[in-house]
Amino acid sequence: MPEYRTLSENDICRNLFQQFIRRQVVRECWRKEGDTWVIREDPFIDDWSEEDYQVLVTCLKNTVSTGGLVYGFFFDGSLKGFVSVESALFGNQENYLDLTSLHVSEDLRGNGIGKTLFLKAARWAKAHGADKLYISAHSAVETQAFYRAMGCVEAQEYHRQHVEAEPFDCQLEYLII
Repeated sequence: MPEYRTLSENDICRNLFQQFIRRQVVRECWRKEGDTWVIREDPFIDDWSEEDYQVLVTCLKNTVSTGGLVYGFFFDGSLKGFVSVESALFGNQENYLDLTSLHVSEDLRGNGIGKTLFLKAARWAKAHGADKLYISAHSAVETQAFYRAMGCVEAQEYHRQHVEAEPFDCQLEYLII
C-alpha cells in the first residue's frame, strides 16, 4: 500500500534503503559552454556505493536534526522515493531553501512520485519562509526534463558550495507560488 510520510531521525538508517534502486542509466547531459546550454553525450551509469549510502544517511539525519524536512514515499513498506529540504534560508534576499535530495527508485520512476515529493517540498519551504527552492540537479537530460516540467529555471544566484561540490550539476530554482 502506498504511503507518503515525514521521516524522523530515528527512521533514517542504512536499512531504510534496502529496497531502493538508485541506478540511472545516463546517455546525454546538459553542459554550459560559455553562456549557452548544450546537450552532450556523456554515457555512464549513476549508482550509489556503500560509502555513498553512509554519507546519505548522515546527511539526511543532519537535515532532520537541524529542522529540515525529509519526506518519503513507501510502497509495500519499503522506501521508494524521498525528498529533503534544509532549514536555513540563504541568498542575497534570504529567500531560498535548499532542496538537497529528490530521488525515486528506478523501479517506480514515471509514476508521479517525484512530482508529489517535489510539491510537498515546495509547500514545506513556503511554510518555512522561502520564496524559492534551490536545486543543484543532476545534468542528465531526463532529470532536467523533470525539473523543467515542474517549472524550474536556471538559478538567478548560484550557491558556490554546490557548484564546487558538483561542477556538472545544473543550478536551478523554483519560484514557490
